[in-house]
Amino acid sequence: MLVDDQELLRAGFRMVLGAQPDIEVVAEAGDGAAALEVLRAAEVDVVLMDVRMPVMDGVEATRRIEGPKVLILTTFDLDEYAFAAVKAGAAGFLLKDVPPGDLIEAIRVVHAGDAVVAPSTLRRMLDRFAAQLPSGEPVAAAELTPREREVMLMVARGLSNLEIAAGLEVAEATVKTHLGRVLAKLGLRDRAQVVVYAYESGLIVPSHRPEV
Repeated sequence: MLVDDQELLRAGFRMVLGAQPDIEVVAEAGDGAAALEVLRAAEVDVVLMDVRMPVMDGVEATRRIEGPKVLILTTFDLDEYAFAAVKAGAAGFLLKDVPPGDLIEAIRVVHAGDAVVAPSTLRRMLDRFAAQLPSGEPVAAAELTPREREVMLMVARGLSNLEIAAGLEVAEATVKTHLGRVLAKLGLRDRAQVVVYAYESGLIVPSHRPEV
């Protein structure tokens, strides 16, 4: 489903996605409120969601959506909206000028149950919100085993399961098992929320702040 108040932009995405044999655009909406109405009747797996729209923005709509995965589209000057959307339940975010191939791959990844996190964009985004990060390790994070903590920090730095497996010299299935335990212990939904959690908790420090 495409949710954007710019009809021309939706048309462009529809053309790109419609050319893929495994992707079908089944619904569209021009704002968050309309999207929620459409979703009551349409069967949708992934929602491609703009953030700034009239009536209801993408953050609030994302917070109210249950079932479909939400992939947020943002621009450099709207990073704070994407940050809020990930916290609200989005499975990830991309820039609006994303290359078509990356957009298609991101939709497939999100549909498969993973999350799409752009590390460079996230780092720049969180630099704005990290002026006052808590000191010390959160209680929930303290309950992680050393290996679970290691996996969590690697996820927070934007590494894929395959990259983590290579770095730790373990099977990718083992990484998935550890990540599943991390999500359960921290009460998080997916790797996108792991990234936000790690930054907000001070476990990962934005680039302009020295690690101590």
